Amino acid sequence: MSSTDEDVNPYELLGISIEATEQEIKTAYRQRSLKVHPDRNRGNPDASRKFHELHQAQELLLDPLRRMALDAKFRLKEARKARYATFDAKRKTMVEDLEERERTLKKARVEKESEKKARWQENERIMEEGRRLREDRERELQRKEREREELSKKAQLAATTGLEPPESGLLDTTVRVKFTLSAHPTLAEASSLGALLTPFGPLDDTSIVLSLKPAPPKKPKRVTALVPFKQIGGAFAAVCASGRADSGLGDIEVAWAEGKEPELIGWLKKMGQLGGEGAAAGKPASDTAFSSFPSTFPDLSGAPPQPSAPTGVPGLDYESLTLMRMRQAERARIEREIREREAQEAE
Repeated sequence: MSSTDEDVNPYELLGISIEATEQEIKTAYRQRSLKVHPDRNRGNPDASRKFHELHQAQELLLDPLRRMALDAKFRLKEARKARYATFDAKRKTMVEDLEERERTLKKARVEKESEKKARWQENERIMEEGRRLREDRERELQRKEREREELSKKAQLAATTGLEPPESGLLDTTVRVKFTLSAHPTLAEASSLGALLTPFGPLDDTSIVLSLKPAPPKKPKRVTALVPFKQIGGAFAAVCASGRADSGLGDIEVAWAEGKEPELIGWLKKMGQLGGEGAAAGKPASDTAFSSFPSTFPDLSGAPPQPSAPTGVPGLDYESLTLMRMRQAERARIEREIREREAQEAE
């Protein structure tokens, strides 16, 4: 047996005493090896190892010199145990007290290290929290500074570009007219509808589009029409007179074709030309049926009243632009748009 194997007590492994004879050793080996033989224990993976240990134990004990050394080792251990057992109670108490002191000292040292580590971690956490708060404040100050700069830039941009008119849209001079056919049967033709709206301004009669919407059950038929004016002033006047009986538009809804007010109208109101914000005080209102519309539509062909920033403003005559965009292809697109919207409203 190797030095590692000698740590295993061969006497205990064979189940014999230290005074056993050679014959008793062989007999014990034979009995134990039959029980753990690998051929009889094929399903036990430890059988080979146990059989090998029994064989090594037998060889060790059958070698007189090796057995003598082993017996001396065991007797030395037993003698040491016997000597220790004879220690008096005072020496045992002293040893135990020393061991207890060592354990206490070690525990105190570990606790001190733990407290030191905990204080260090707390300091690091406080420092990290301070850094985070400082970074948050710096980011907040930077954000507010950027917002102030953006607001300042927007204010400057608004001051420099507020007088420039917006780009004209394709349908700025076109209005959408809706009415029930039963209430206005004479308006089923484009010519009669054009005659109704002509007092508000000149029309592009050839480009008027009418669509008769199929009537749902128990509901009157409705007519939807797109009427292009030659000037935006006429379109604005018609929208302002929508639904007013004194203007001849009772029960007739007139709105902008795109569903929202053109940007040019908003710009004119801002410039004080249509009674909106910034309007010049002291302009008398017209006593006509279209009193909400200025008696004279502003002429924007000249520069705005700012000597330092003159800008060229196009006039309000859109006849050429209207004729160009209301070609047959555009007319077909508008008709298709009307049908799609009517289908959505029917749903």
